[in-house]
Amino acid sequence: MAIFCIGDIHGAAGALDRLIERLRADHHDPSFWFVGDLVNRGPDSLGVLRRVRALGDRAITVLGNHDLSLLALAQRRDALDKAKPGLREVLEAPERDELLHWLRHRPLMHRDKAMDWTMVHAGIPPDWTVGDAQRHAEELQAVLRGPAHVEFLAGLYGDTPTHWSPALRGLERLRYIANALTRQRFIKADGGLDMDYKKTLADAPPTLVPWFAWPRRASAGERIVFGHWSALEQIAWPEHRVWGIDTGAAWGGQLSALRLDTAAPYLVQVEADAADDQASPA
Repeated sequence: MAIFCIGDIHGAAGALDRLIERLRADHHDPSFWFVGDLVNRGPDSLGVLRRVRALGDRAITVLGNHDLSLLALAQRRDALDKAKPGLREVLEAPERDELLHWLRHRPLMHRDKAMDWTMVHAGIPPDWTVGDAQRHAEELQAVLRGPAHVEFLAGLYGDTPTHWSPALRGLERLRYIANALTRQRFIKADGGLDMDYKKTLADAPPTLVPWFAWPRRASAGERIVFGHWSALEQIAWPEHRVWGIDTGAAWGGQLSALRLDTAAPYLVQVEADAADDQASPA
């Protein structure tokens, strides 16, 4: 059975339709993994949520930072006033509650030991093994799926703490887990998450290291597929056994699918069309 991991869609429903149609034309009943950030920026976040949810058990989706932001926005009293047009359509949809409930119950990370693949939206911090990351993801998932999600989402935003400690408790602990799995790109010289710089490797300050290139990374050796980083400008990093598949679908780039069940992973891509190009900045 063919299994494809699809990069950040960001509301580019047209590109998603064409990509899935192409994959289904070439492969019988494929399954799909989604690296998160289904929503925002592009013109049809509602359509993307509906399509991915409708895939049922043919799809595994992890949460991205924009998905968490939608969940946080949805519980605000002024949500409709604050929402951009694409997200306002989600909040005004007749099945709004069902869609948000489904989204809130997605995992933060997915690991398939038999296939030797781990999927996460942004990355894994230097001092976590994949097993550590899975346990901490499940810790946050339990909060998101229970009544405590209201308090967590109200305190979601913030760039601290930047360093992990088992002694972290409460909102600080949960925010670090969320930032590590859904927002990080670079690691500072002291091993902390850098939450400021978001551009290319070529222009990065010399003190910053991509999370996957950290020399003492505890998750090294594991195959990891991630999204989140459209400015990365490279997909395969074989020396680190990672693949970054956010190729800027909502910015007029491409929507990418990485085949996971073959000896050599390979890409299938579609171009964003004119409708998908009409994206707004985050």
